[in-house]
Amino acid sequence: MNNNDNKSSGVTGAGKAVTSTLGNTVGGLANTVGGVVGAASRGIGETVTGITGDVGKPLGEGVANIGTGVEQGAGSVAQGVKDAGEWKTSK
Repeated sequence: MNNNDNKSSGVTGAGKAVTSTLGNTVGGLANTVGGVVGAASRGIGETVTGITGDVGKPLGEGVANIGTGVEQGAGSVAQGVKDAGEWKTSK
């Protein structure tokens, strides 16, 4: 029997199933948290800009950009966790 044909059987298959589920769960939570932080920061930034006008616009845009950066970073981390859970290797 060729062991290469059975890479997803037995203990390895069970390990992949557990890590895939865990990776998808953690990745999904990271996406959710990142999305909430990003949306909240953009909302706060828009509020600052709306209240202060042109004077506070740089601050409002900065807060919004920080939130977008956090959201994008969380998305990258989430994808990495999901990939690790599926035992994917770097390209």
